Amino acid sequence: MSRLPFNQGQPAFVPLSTYQRYPEAEMVERSRAFYADIRRRKTVREFTSQPVPREVIENALRAAGTAPSGANHQPWHFAVVSDPELKRKIRQGAEAEEREFYTHRAPQEWKDALAPLGTDADKPFLETAPYLIAIFGQKKTVLDDGSELKNYYVPESVSIAAGFLIAALHHAGLATLTHTPSPMNFLNQLLARPAHEKPYILLVAGYPASDCMVPNIGKKPLEEIASFY
Repeated sequence: MSRLPFNQGQPAFVPLSTYQRYPEAEMVERSRAFYADIRRRKTVREFTSQPVPREVIENALRAAGTAPSGANHQPWHFAVVSDPELKRKIRQGAEAEEREFYTHRAPQEWKDALAPLGTDADKPFLETAPYLIAIFGQKKTVLDDGSELKNYYVPESVSIAAGFLIAALHHAGLATLTHTPSPMNFLNQLLARPAHEKPYILLVAGYPASDCMVPNIGKKPLEEIASFY
């Protein structure tokens, strides 16, 4: 259950004290530096089992929790898994869905799109990596008194928080993989999450293997992803 971090009646407003303005030259340099750092991020599928300090994960989750959300309801829950046996069960559930997907549900066009990336139903990284983070979206918020509130813009809010989390983990020096078997109801069962929570992403986090290989692919240039009016 949750206690919403805002007044349900008349909201309280306080002066903005956290904004930091920079000289324009520094703004440009900071934007360049962030782009140079984030462009190094690669999705990896080969992890080591080397432990990661829990505080790193906790701080990255705190960063994710600062994301904007519809009506500030913060409709997300992050279920963090490091227990080997639970990771094994998650792998079994994910691979069962993936085998069904590749064998029966996936259209040929989707299989053709995935072929260059070398993905298949086998997901050993779900056991090897030290942390799995199941990201859930909450259709409603259950308050401490048992009352319920509908949440708004849940997919959008969860997507923004997931982006913050991936960036924070990268900034800390970890590699990640966004795994999305479909459906993911097995996560609700294994992690004892309520039915009103929908799993969106199973985020794998850890150190890349020393011999890790990644696809030699690029990203669209600015002129293809943005328009200035």
